[in-house]
Amino acid sequence: MTVTIYHNPDCGTSRNTLAIIRASGEEPVVIEYLKTPPSRERLLELIGAMDITPRALLREKGTPYAELGLADPKWSDDELIDFMLAHPILINRPIVETPKGTRLCRPSEAVLALLDNPVHEFVKEDGEKVAY
Repeated sequence: MTVTIYHNPDCGTSRNTLAIIRASGEEPVVIEYLKTPPSRERLLELIGAMDITPRALLREKGTPYAELGLADPKWSDDELIDFMLAHPILINRPIVETPKGTRLCRPSEAVLALLDNPVHEFVKEDGEKVAY
């Protein structure tokens, strides 16, 4: 199974998701999307595969979301994509892609449904126990 994670190593949810994938026996392709942002075409493919809107993929916390005025509904989907391409930190994470589907894995245990052999128990960095 090919597993790809669009990852930010500074994000606890992303780190937990990566750890769950590895604990499940998969070694994913890790794309640090802040260093290697997706192209417009790739970002649109991911959004389409997740069946969400560009607005639903926007991250607010720790980003220029407020200063750019992105809460304003005036922005079109194309304009929101432009903002994400100009400021990749606006792309919420982690996004995981497997043959079973593509999902924004928030919370991190959302990844379990995408894996062939998901772990049945996992302890997150903060000590929270996850059972599947």
